[in-house]
Amino acid sequence: METEQLIDSFKSKFDALVEKYNALKAENARLTDENAGLRQKLEEKDKELDNSKKEQNTQQLANTFLAASGNDPQEAKNKINKIVREIDNCIALLNR
Repeated sequence: METEQLIDSFKSKFDALVEKYNALKAENARLTDENAGLRQKLEEKDKELDNSKKEQNTQQLANTFLAASGNDPQEAKNKINKIVREIDNCIALLNR
């Protein structure tokens, strides 16, 4: 009788352990999926931040050119075009 009680006790403890294992396994899978989703969102936000920084730098550069040309947009555009042509010439020289 005592052996049967020990076996029943062991079986109930084993069943509880298996149930807890399955619950933890399911929670781990859920957390892994959540982690992957959060990593993807973080990557997207990093890209948005980089794009915003580039846009801000571009705007600051444009404002600098505009201020340097006495707030004349055409003159600023001409300076930018001149710089672009110089860069294109440098690239052409490097490609030779």
